[in-house]
Amino acid sequence: ASKKLVNSVAGCADDALAGLVACNPNLQLLQGHRVALRSDLDSLKGRVALLSGGGSGHEPAHAGFIGKGMLTGVIAGAVFTAPAVGSILAAIRAVAQVGTVGILLIVKNYTGDRLNFGLAREQARAEGIPVEMVVVGDDCAFTVVKKTGRRGLCGTVLIHKVAGALAEAGVGLKEITERVGVVAKAMGTLGVSLSSCTVPGSSKLTFNLAADEVELGLGIHGEAGVRRIKMATTDQIVTIMLDHMTNSSSVSHVSVQSGSSVVLMVNNLGGLSVLELGIVADAAVRTLDVRALLLQRAAGSFMSALEMPGFSLTLLLVDESLLKLIDAETTASAWPTTPKVSVTGRKRTRAAPSRPSETPDFTTEGSLISKRMALVLERVCTTLLDLEEYLNALDRVAGDGDCGTTHSRAARAIQEQLREGPPPGSPAKMLSELSLLLLEKMGGSSGALYGLFLTAAAQPLKASTDLPAWSAAMDAGLEAMRKYGKAAPGDRTMLDSLWAAGQELQALRNPNANLFHILTKAVESAEAAAQATKDMIAGAGRASYISSMKLDQPDPGAVAAAAILRAILEVLQNLED
Repeated sequence: ASKKLVNSVAGCADDALAGLVACNPNLQLLQGHRVALRSDLDSLKGRVALLSGGGSGHEPAHAGFIGKGMLTGVIAGAVFTAPAVGSILAAIRAVAQVGTVGILLIVKNYTGDRLNFGLAREQARAEGIPVEMVVVGDDCAFTVVKKTGRRGLCGTVLIHKVAGALAEAGVGLKEITERVGVVAKAMGTLGVSLSSCTVPGSSKLTFNLAADEVELGLGIHGEAGVRRIKMATTDQIVTIMLDHMTNSSSVSHVSVQSGSSVVLMVNNLGGLSVLELGIVADAAVRTLDVRALLLQRAAGSFMSALEMPGFSLTLLLVDESLLKLIDAETTASAWPTTPKVSVTGRKRTRAAPSRPSETPDFTTEGSLISKRMALVLERVCTTLLDLEEYLNALDRVAGDGDCGTTHSRAARAIQEQLREGPPPGSPAKMLSELSLLLLEKMGGSSGALYGLFLTAAAQPLKASTDLPAWSAAMDAGLEAMRKYGKAAPGDRTMLDSLWAAGQELQALRNPNANLFHILTKAVESAEAAAQATKDMIAGAGRASYISSMKLDQPDPGAVAAAAILRAILEVLQNLED
């Protein structure tokens, strides 16, 4: 069976509901039943109560939406299974007992839910309890009429919200039932998934997909969708979905047109990362903006399908009165507290402050230095790109395997900058600009460390560019790396290579220093130090968390730093020749 963190398969739904109630003082369990209710039931006297529910595995639905302004209680079934009639009836009786003036059952359109909630309703009405039922079907997947109607999906949560706001305002049972019935017809939901999910205790997927396929129009119980499409970018998938949802030739479409006001729900089906969900939300908002829809709200995760890696989009046509109900106050823990403002027309970016302008160095000497530095940078970039796979392989031993990728990203950013124009003729300006570029484009701890090094190294070169100043620049850069990176020589980091080179470069302070002799010794010392890191116990960085027995390769950062120094030396030697 697939791995699940449960105590037992049979008791997982009970345990999950008990955990939610344990963490929320506003909820109580109904003894002997898988039912959660508001703990302040007595405050509902004279008002309409709202009950919903269904199979477990859809968290935060349904119990996450219990609270003032939303549901009075929920009845939970086993995973993906309709709740028992006896528990539904017990919840109805418990709520009626406190003096509510009627009860509305909000049910997703699935056969088991319709039957069990319907039977409990009939029994309650036979006992004299006023109970109505709204069956929500918001599925946009099917293009032709289905005898059983549209499936109930994530849009059901919007019905919880609208009905809850009306009940809180003191509206009667009949009016609430009629109004939410109209709202349900004005919305639609469509889901897509990268794979199915597995029910606790089972190893069987409900459907299987090829590596390059995604399932479109699936339900929330792991059942297959209406068709399969090829894997594509998020923008393309979202466009396909919105085209399908708004296609007027489909009987289940949402009737939107240019200028329509809509609420958008972007819902995680359980296994999508927060990063991916953000990308989906951005794609959906941009696509709706292009279609000239007035996008009033956008929100997060509401109704999952266990760990299914997918999402659904819900569109609801709204006017001002309906929007006020959606924005009405609620204490339900899973309802997002988003700002009550329209998404459309909002300024989403702020202009970044411009960097201080610098006077270009048009002197002959400055132009010559600029050309030489361009040649040096080009060789460094080529070197790092050639080493990408090797550095990644070294990093997989003790890190996350992206050291080469990180350095290649820096190399490509430098190459792009060089295509826009030569570097400044001033070494201090060049190092400062390179620092900013790496901080912005390289990323990771390497980008920060190189940025610190170059920023500090630029300072001594502002006053002079003679040989002693370059030694001072190296020392300043190393000190900055030690101060903020907390690494020391011998800790198995890039500092080992740079530190070894720095010790040799101190000879540049001698009046009769031989530049290339010193540079050659510095590079050779850096390379030797890089190779020596394979015998070191890591004292800093990710490698410090790995057993030293596993570290039998040199540190990738140290290897990269030594390779950069070697590239610089070779270009300078060629220029001298």
